[in-house]
Amino acid sequence: MRPFGNDITNIPAANGGNGNGGNGNNDPNEGNDNRNNGSHSSHLAATEDAEESVDPSIPPHIARIGGIGTFPPIAGQGVIRVVQRCEDAKENQKLNLSSCELMQIPDAVYHLMRNTELVTCNLSGNVLKSVSPKFSQKFSTITDLNLSHNKLSRLPEEFASLTALTRLNISHNSFIVLPQVVFKLQSLASLDAQNNAILEIDTDEAIASDCLALVDLRNNPLSRNCRRKLQDFKTSFRLEISKEVEDDW
Repeated sequence: MRPFGNDITNIPAANGGNGNGGNGNNDPNEGNDNRNNGSHSSHLAATEDAEESVDPSIPPHIARIGGIGTFPPIAGQGVIRVVQRCEDAKENQKLNLSSCELMQIPDAVYHLMRNTELVTCNLSGNVLKSVSPKFSQKFSTITDLNLSHNKLSRLPEEFASLTALTRLNISHNSFIVLPQVVFKLQSLASLDAQNNAILEIDTDEAIASDCLALVDLRNNPLSRNCRRKLQDFKTSFRLEISKEVEDDW
């Protein structure tokens, strides 16, 4: 992982003081008079920081936070997009990191959001294969979480500590079994688990909740045996299942 500051600012390495950075100087003696090299290099060194701080391609609020954390090696523009959205979330308590090509949630995001109590979090349209247990510790106040259109196949047990969560969207992922932890979310009212690869639901474990009103399992290849069990299983919530009966694998 590269330093957060390098990814954000994308500032090139120093040129070693060889004087090549002064291409815009029209002095005809440049490069011919060795006496000028020392003063020219000194001038570059003295003004380097100022030039970096006014680089028009780098938002000032992003340049100022260089070096405070780490990002995985994702594209520079993607990093800038993530940081800008974190800055927006500080104002509206709604973190939208959708379609940022994230393979994981960068530690720098937790750092930037450390003093913000988020209400919603949108991580849809990325390439997440897992969510760290740290997520539920850092974002314990969220009420709405969108994890749709990723590559998730499980949720950490620590999600049970998301006591304020009322809406959870895990549709369009790679779940084979409905995560049991969703039934431990004490405030959860709506679960969208459409378009996964869910074959079974463990009815031997509790699948009840005081607040849960809807579980949407449409467009999942539920086995015939699972469908039979669900037909006879009484739930306190509405369970949506596609009418099409899938063949057993």
